[in-house]
Amino acid sequence: MKRINITKLNITLWGIIVIVVIVLAFRLCKATEGNNIKIGADDKIDVTPTIITSMKEIGEWEFLSIDDEELVDTTRKGFLRDDKLVRIYYGKLSLGLNMHKTGPKWVEKRGDSTIVTLPPIELLDNNFIDEARTKAFIETGDWTDADRENMYHTAYNKMLRRCMTKENIQTAQTNAEQQFGKMLKALGVEKYTIRWNTEK
Repeated sequence: MKRINITKLNITLWGIIVIVVIVLAFRLCKATEGNNIKIGADDKIDVTPTIITSMKEIGEWEFLSIDDEELVDTTRKGFLRDDKLVRIYYGKLSLGLNMHKTGPKWVEKRGDSTIVTLPPIELLDNNFIDEARTKAFIETGDWTDADRENMYHTAYNKMLRRCMTKENIQTAQTNAEQQFGKMLKALGVEKYTIRWNTEK
């Protein structure tokens, strides 16, 4: 069973917006220096290297969080009776992108349009099973640590198959495009295209 939670806007996004506001304020102060004051409206900001660096410093950015639980069982045949072990594993898989994996020209200006190329959606944390929450539902007979390790890997692979689907990856991409769209609009960028780098 899985439960999907869409994460809230990363607080770093607001940090970038604050930078934008500071840049706007600085430009306004520069524009009003001297005896002649020229009042005008210009809400467009160049996507400067400083802003691009700030975006990259976000690091890992989660766009979809999936809570999952898997029941794994194993049976060992015995002469008088069979030994059985049933365990329930809980995990939380975070899908998103690593901004450090963006290419050198991941933000490009082409005419009056801005092209943004994002790295592929990936699993941000491979240690997604919460072992502290693992429960032994049924346990009869003697079982070794190796037996439990095998069950752990079985649960791990089941969670990957259930959660790392094309549909969930597409949902994470859609969420990412929406968030980056908001960020670009906050920077005054009206025309933009968001692309995905398919090379891992």
